[in-house]
Amino acid sequence: MRQFDTQVNEFMDSLIEESASLGSSHVSTVFPLSDKEKSKLSELFEVNHIRTIYHMFIALLILFIFSTLVVDFIDEGRLVLEFDLLVYAFGQFPLVVVTWMCMFLSTLVVPYVLLSVWAGVYPTSNHRALWTVLAGSLLLLYQGLCLGFLPTYVVLKNGLPPASCFILILEQVRLIMKAHSFIRENVPRVLSLEPNKANSLAVPQFTQYIYFLFAPTLIYRDKYPRNPCIRWGYVATKFSQVLGCLFYAYYIFVRLCIPQFRSISMQLFDLRAMVLCVFNSILPGVLVLFLAFFAFLHCWLNAFAEMLRFGDRMFYKDWWNSTSFANYYRTWNVVVHDWLYYYVYRDFLWMTQKRFRAAAMLVVFTVSAVVHEYVLAICFGFFYPVMFCLFMCFGMVFNFVLNDRRKGPIWNVIMWTLLFLGQGVLICLYSQEWYAQRFCPIQEPSFLDLLKPRSWTLLYNHEDNVL
Repeated sequence: MRQFDTQVNEFMDSLIEESASLGSSHVSTVFPLSDKEKSKLSELFEVNHIRTIYHMFIALLILFIFSTLVVDFIDEGRLVLEFDLLVYAFGQFPLVVVTWMCMFLSTLVVPYVLLSVWAGVYPTSNHRALWTVLAGSLLLLYQGLCLGFLPTYVVLKNGLPPASCFILILEQVRLIMKAHSFIRENVPRVLSLEPNKANSLAVPQFTQYIYFLFAPTLIYRDKYPRNPCIRWGYVATKFSQVLGCLFYAYYIFVRLCIPQFRSISMQLFDLRAMVLCVFNSILPGVLVLFLAFFAFLHCWLNAFAEMLRFGDRMFYKDWWNSTSFANYYRTWNVVVHDWLYYYVYRDFLWMTQKRFRAAAMLVVFTVSAVVHEYVLAICFGFFYPVMFCLFMCFGMVFNFVLNDRRKGPIWNVIMWTLLFLGQGVLICLYSQEWYAQRFCPIQEPSFLDLLKPRSWTLLYNHEDNVL
């Protein structure tokens, strides 16, 4: 009996561990996670080696702050404790809050009401196809106008600064993905009902939908793994680290980006200057990459998961150990990867009867590239498809060339080298175009002027900043 009890305990431990390692899309029951499992999933930075790297970044932040204060004291003769860049980046914040509230409340009401009405009529109706087309059209109209057009209109009409734009546009994308997942997961339930037999259980409870809208996942399930309690000290720590990352990014741009791009924006486009700019941008690009990963995927999502007692903390995997870009794409952002896998890749294979796997992968890359470029174009206020080209050209090539068959440390070095270089290209080109747009605006631009990168064609005069 003792041997049987030991085997059962080992089996349950392995079952809980496996359920925790799966994405939220795989879990439909509630498993309270142990402290060991929570530590393995969400306390990555408690590992000594990772913790040392974390301390190195804190030391670098201290040096950034100290160097900024020293330079200000030398140049101004006093300490300049102003954060003009942060104040500008988060400008018109009350408008952002009001717009977000409208977006969230509409997402809270419209998809749920449409699903409930359609689910109540469909099983007993003689015109099922008509009701389905009507409900689907209303949903697409809502997502296209209310979630798609209106936030973008608010951003462009009011000229919101970059950080405020990113808040609204990223929330716009998140809510669209959430609404799609909720409808996509619940429609098959209604379709599986027997004719003329309505079942109220086919539609989830409203509280389940509210929880899903706040939960750090994009895959809807009626139930998720739940932790027994909330560690409010842990939540406060994570939010304070997010705030620290904002100031860290501020000092990166102040010390490494703004001085470089202000000077280079006064020059005619030159290949030599461009190459130097790309390599000089690698360090700030890599730091911004790490900050985005740590602030959002680790701190922000874990803070909300803790407040909601959300047990599945697999927001990312060990992407830094990847020896292929195929593995990097799967492990960098597991939350978004799961949504693309289930609702783009698998649904495409289902519609084509699993005959075009390469085309399905191409569709996934296209959707991801278009959304990334849309976010950057709206938030920066200009069209410069660098991100799109990196995704569709180099991303696709590296996905097949640096595939899962590539093993060994050398491939990890190659992956990091290409990743660093890509970050340098992004920071360099987008920063150059930002200053070109600001220093030499066109009063009445034509359609071609909007599509043509201004940083490649304009020559700036040092005295009056006109062409």
